[in-house]
Amino acid sequence: MRATIEKDKAEVSAPRPSSVKTFSSGLREILPLLLLGLVLLLTYIPVIIDLVKDWWQDPNYSHGFLVPFVSIYLVYKKWPELAISERKSCWWGLTLVIFGLLLLILGTAGAEYFTVRFSLVVLLAGLVAYLYGKKFLGLLLVPICYLLFMIPIPYTIYYSLTLPMQLFASKCAVGVLQFLGIPVFRAGNIIILPNYSLEVGEACSGLRSLVSLMALGFLFAYLSQKRNLNRAILFASTPIIAIIANVFRVSTTALGAYAVSPKLAEDFLHKLSGLLVFVCSVFCLVILGGILSWVQKRKES
Repeated sequence: MRATIEKDKAEVSAPRPSSVKTFSSGLREILPLLLLGLVLLLTYIPVIIDLVKDWWQDPNYSHGFLVPFVSIYLVYKKWPELAISERKSCWWGLTLVIFGLLLLILGTAGAEYFTVRFSLVVLLAGLVAYLYGKKFLGLLLVPICYLLFMIPIPYTIYYSLTLPMQLFASKCAVGVLQFLGIPVFRAGNIIILPNYSLEVGEACSGLRSLVSLMALGFLFAYLSQKRNLNRAILFASTPIIAIIANVFRVSTTALGAYAVSPKLAEDFLHKLSGLLVFVCSVFCLVILGGILSWVQKRKES
């Protein structure tokens, strides 16, 4: 009797072979990913720190703090499809991984921050393709591509766009004011009124709102539209809306400085006008998205 009880205890305490096999096989799958993730984290820690500094110090890219969380949310929305998706390693994913590493090396050697940061997105896409296959990458392509909005554009491109946008905004604003019968003329990016001279500076070029609005426009187009064509139309309309809104801001600021008080073009009220115009731009984007959705429903019915 005692021998039987001890035998039963031994059977209960002994691990089941299937459980041990499942745990060990699961550990074998996860361990390489954990090690790979740790290596990538250690490699890109300086890059991530520099990115966070840019988000903190440069108002043009303060939206970068939100981009990774939005990307995670997009992955969460795709999770039911990811759970049942076929997982098959894809050889060309390794090509993307190698290309991403080359970008990292070249960017680091040449102190080209955009290339180094861009390599992180390329490397992430390559790893997903190599480990899980092209179908898996297809489901995660939008969340991965959205990470590009957290990367500041190269300063050479930024400054090459700033001056033309300053001149365009000031020229259009002068045209609007002259149409309204206000005596005004322009000297470069300076709007000269009878009682005030308004300089359209870098902050008033519209590039800051353009970058933020494009990140928001991409997300809104992806979530609100079902067809890729409508998404492309809505996203392509984002820079147009941002530029028109900035022209409206400069025109109304100059008009307020002339008709009411020059203080409307300075300090707090000037910053407040920028915020209000951005809100109006988002509102226009929502209206356009609603129109596209309505047209699509009419076609389907």
